[in-house]
Amino acid sequence: MTVTPLTTTPEITPVQLSAAAVAKKRLSSPWASLAAIVIAILWTLPTFGLLLSSFRPELAIKRTGWWTFFTDPTVTLDNYRAVFDSDSGVNLGTYFINSLMICIPSVLIPLSLAALAAYAFAWINFRGKNILFVAVFALQIVPLQVTLIPLLTIFGKVGIAGTFWPLWLAHTTFALPLAIYLLHNFIKEIPATLIEAARMDGAGHVAIFFKVMLPLLTPALAAFGIFQFLWVWNDLLVSLVFAGGGDAVAPITLQLANLTGTRGTAWHLLASGTFVSIIVPVTVFLLLQRYFVRGLLAGSVKG
Repeated sequence: MTVTPLTTTPEITPVQLSAAAVAKKRLSSPWASLAAIVIAILWTLPTFGLLLSSFRPELAIKRTGWWTFFTDPTVTLDNYRAVFDSDSGVNLGTYFINSLMICIPSVLIPLSLAALAAYAFAWINFRGKNILFVAVFALQIVPLQVTLIPLLTIFGKVGIAGTFWPLWLAHTTFALPLAIYLLHNFIKEIPATLIEAARMDGAGHVAIFFKVMLPLLTPALAAFGIFQFLWVWNDLLVSLVFAGGGDAVAPITLQLANLTGTRGTAWHLLASGTFVSIIVPVTVFLLLQRYFVRGLLAGSVKG
């Protein structure tokens, strides 16, 4: 008689969750969602109060807080008319146009130069390429404030002070290192077989860049373009240095800063002027945010 040995069931050990899974589980919990909602409300509450103040009468803004709007909901558009009225000394319309004149070239110029430079660093072999790329990457750590006075001196000697050119060149100079680095990383992820196939068809570097690379670069270009546009539109420091000498090229942020200094009690003008200044960046971000997210995630996953 043979005895069949009893089979033992292997001990089941609990599955060890990775750190990322644990963090995801905690962040997706109801308490984390509640905390995020509370933080979002507290973060947007001052902006909401400023929005209500921009539609309140001047006397109501100066005498009572914005929360009293719910007990006395008086709405007026006089504040917005005043910031566009030349007689009031504000006239934000001119500075609004100046901001557009500054932002559009300050976005297109670095994008064009950075795309060409990134392609050269990624797919063209030339002497000193690695050293030059490291130097471009290292320029990101140079403080912005260190370069302002030397650039202002150079622009003054060239004779372009008081025009839009110093602002365009300054914003382009400050944006190029980061733009080249980000676009280079994106272009480097493109399969080499695609480039080799284009070369087999007789395409040179120019044809490869414009017909192959440029369509694939659209998400990355859109992402950095939005980032650069928002940064230039909201910039004040560069405007103070290169456009502080005259109102002909001053952007809207500089005029708002002047209102803060010279009209500290004109809260009705500051409130309405602030929301006039954020119309464009909010609109751009809401309309193009899907391209912004797609560009940030592009090239992050292989396979």
